[in-house]
Formats: sequence, structure tokens, C-alpha cells
Amino acid sequence: MLLSLAQWLQSLSPDYGYLRVFQYLTFRAVMAAMTALLIGLVAGPAVIRKLTALKIGQPIRGYGIEAHLSKSGTPTMGGVLILLSISFSTLMWVDLSNRFVWIVLLVTLAFGAIGWVDDWRKVVNKDPEGMPSREKYLWQSLVGLLAALYLVFSISEVSNLKVLELFFSWVRSGFDVNLPPKAGLMVPFFKEISYPLGVLGFVILTYLVIVGSSNAVNLTDGLDGLAIMPVVMVGSALGVFAYVAGSAVYSKYLFFPHIPGTGELLVFCAAIAGAGLAFLWFNTHPAQVFMGDVGALGLGAALGTIAVIVRQEIVLAIMGGIFVAEALSVMLQVSYFKYTKRKYGEGRRILKMAPLHHHFEKSGWKETQVVVRFWIITMLLCLVGLSTLKLR
Repeated sequence: MLLSLAQWLQSLSPDYGYLRVFQYLTFRAVMAAMTALLIGLVAGPAVIRKLTALKIGQPIRGYGIEAHLSKSGTPTMGGVLILLSISFSTLMWVDLSNRFVWIVLLVTLAFGAIGWVDDWRKVVNKDPEGMPSREKYLWQSLVGLLAALYLVFSISEVSNLKVLELFFSWVRSGFDVNLPPKAGLMVPFFKEISYPLGVLGFVILTYLVIVGSSNAVNLTDGLDGLAIMPVVMVGSALGVFAYVAGSAVYSKYLFFPHIPGTGELLVFCAAIAGAGLAFLWFNTHPAQVFMGDVGALGLGAALGTIAVIVRQEIVLAIMGGIFVAEALSVMLQVSYFKYTKRKYGEGRRILKMAPLHHHFEKSGWKETQVVVRFWIITMLLCLVGLSTLKLR
């Protein structure tokens, strides 16, 4: 059986008692964060040099912020460093038999691959638009739907064999809309309010959360350090929810649905935090490297998938309020522009420029002011989200 480093060390604990510490989930989470941080810091300079040598520079849209033109040519696709740090760290310290970790890791890497293709086309073709939106959404939808179809049954069972049994039970029942039992939408701040979604409702919600969060993080990634720090904070907060949902004691005490196995996602969330902080070392203003779509799409999908597994979709929207606001700003701007163009023959705008962070730049805020203030808002929103653990 394939063992991670943590599992191998645990197997030695009968002979070396001090190795029993590796049995503790919280200790392994700390080690995952430290490992991802060290990998990122050590490998970062080499990755930046390689990207620079390959002339993988970020193209800047001609109609963008004038002050950003100086960033043209800055190495992009640095998200590869983040995903590799997360992957290696997770595989070292997690229980490799845990199915939830594998589905989150696979979704993260799949969305990262989509972003990699998009970034590559931007660099090779010197086209700031990259992959056409329809093609990008097609692949995102395919991965999102496959993940949703698996998760709708897996959150209610303790093993993949049980997942298959529940799936066939659902088929034999004539596609009963009430299956599976834990596929409900939990409402925060209330003790036991959960709206049953059924299979179809859960799949639709999961698809929207995964694809939506992926694109929302991607839209936010427009300023130095703007996206990565909120990802670190939201990911860390989701790790707390994963730990609670995976504990029979804490989940019962806090009126959460107990989902065995989700506790291991704390290790993955810790790896996100470590890798994100390492990347921020190089991405802080003035950025030496950008994460690109390969990082933004992958990290956003990871947050969405974890939130679905721990049944905290609404809490994710609260804690990731900056991501939601950025996505809504683009949707409203585009919709209003098209509507006014049809009605008046001339498109009009709600904001000076979308996404939202560019509106504030156009309003006179400096780039660093926008970034730090958005960080502060995210920190406050994460505290609000964490308060739902007890305020129920």
C-alpha cells in the first residue's frame, strides 16, 4: 500500500514512541504548512529565473490601467509553484487513503491545467485574452460536473464502496430526489436549518460553487498580492470547518453534520496557506512573478470543492466576499453595458472600470492601498464566517 511520509513515520511509532506525534492531525497540518512554505521559498527564485528565460511574460491589455504597463513582461504562470508546493506537501503529510483529499487535489490540478493552457496561449500567441471563454467554460464545466456527481454521494458515506452502493440505490429508487441524506444546503447562524437539495439540486449547487469560485479568484488576481492573501485566509478558515466536520465530538457539540474523513482536508488547507505565503514573498508589490490562470483557477476551485465537502457553501460566499464582489462587478458592468447599448445605441458603465479593484484605482487609490484594504476586509469576513461555528 502506498504510504505518505507521515504514515510511514506512524508505522515506526511502536519502536520509536516519539514518532506517535505524527498521528496527530493538527501536527501534520503544521508540518504541511511549513513544508509547502519551504518548498515555495527555496524553489521560487529558480522558477522565476526559468520563466524569465523562457520569456513567459505577462501581456498587459492596452485598454487597462496606464500604471500597469510597466508590468508587461513580468513572469507569469507562477501558480505552477503554488500547485506543486501544495501537491508535494499534501502527499507527504496526509493519509493517502482519504478520498476527500484526492478529489480536492484532482479538481485543483485539473483547473490548474486549464489555466496553464490559457496562460500558455497568452504567452505564445502574445494574446492577452488567451483561451476563448467558451472553450474555458466547457472544460471547467466538465470537471465541475464530474466532481459534483462524485461528491453528491461521497459526503453521505464512509468509503468509495459505500458510495457505489448509494449510487446504485439511487438508481434503483427511480432517481429519488430525496437522496442522499446529507446533501442539504446549510444555513449559517441557525442551529439546525438545512434545506434538502436532492441529487439534482446538489449537483447544480456544487457546479456553481466550484466553477464560480474558480473564476471569481481569477478575476480578483489583477494586482500584486491581491488574490493570494485572501486565498490563504479563506483556505485556513475552511480548514477549521473541515476539522470540525471530521470530528464526531466537535461536530456534535457545534451542531454540524459529521462527515468522516473531512478532517484530513485540514492538511490540504494548511498546505494552501504555506504555499500561498511563500508565493506572496515574490508576488508582493512590486511583483517578481504573477500566478496567472494556472494558479488562480486551481486555487479557486480548491476553495469551492472544500466548501462543498464540509457543507459550508454560504459561509464560503461570506468569507470570500471580496471574490464575490469582484465577480459581481464584472457581471453587472458587462450586463449594464450591453443593455444600454441595445436601448440607447451607446454602452454605459456602472463602474469606472471592472473588476472592482480597477474601479478603486481609477478613483485615485494606489495599488497597495487597494490590496491591503481588501486584505483587511477579507480578514473581517473570515472572522464573521468563523463565528458561525458557535453562533448557531
